[in-house]
Amino acid sequence: MSSFNLKKQENNIDYKIVVALERISEAFKVLLWKESKENSLSPIQIQILIFLLFHSEEKCKVSYLANEFNLTKATISDSIRVLHKKELITKIYSETDSRSYTIQLSSKGRKIAEKSAYFTSSIEKPIQQFSKEQKEIVFSSLVQMIKSLNTSGVITLQRMCFTCTNYKLQNNQHFCSLLQSNLHDSELRIDCQDHVLKVS
Repeated sequence: MSSFNLKKQENNIDYKIVVALERISEAFKVLLWKESKENSLSPIQIQILIFLLFHSEEKCKVSYLANEFNLTKATISDSIRVLHKKELITKIYSETDSRSYTIQLSSKGRKIAEKSAYFTSSIEKPIQQFSKEQKEIVFSSLVQMIKSLNTSGVITLQRMCFTCTNYKLQNNQHFCSLLQSNLHDSELRIDCQDHVLKVS
């Protein structure tokens, strides 16, 4: 039965949650479109610029970006071509392989990325009104949902604790071997710069 079936939805909280998440997803799309139009770019091009701003050099390659955004290399390459033409990025070619390159923001691209990175501020405002307990419940639930979607293959690349070699569950307690510390649920990371993918 579809979550969008109004009669079934009335008495099924699972369906209501799915539809609520769809509405929030729509808000992200609207805000991203607004930001992209202001800069005469596509939404994915804005997302790429923001990604380049906050992630390390080894992740700033076409193949990694394709996995990150669940798109083909060809689609990412098209966006990179446009960004390069608009002088928003530079390509740093490998000394050993002339076909391989790392993507970096130009000064012009960095300015757009730094401004565009705040496109979610309208979504952050209502969250700031939640109590600490509400935030922890929402965050814990979303982390478990992302983990499940990743496990089932709906979303691929995830730099979260559950997929990291440094993560362990000891006596029902989250533990990071890199930090040598137990982690509270709210300390789990969704996108960790020190993430090392666990090989299954």
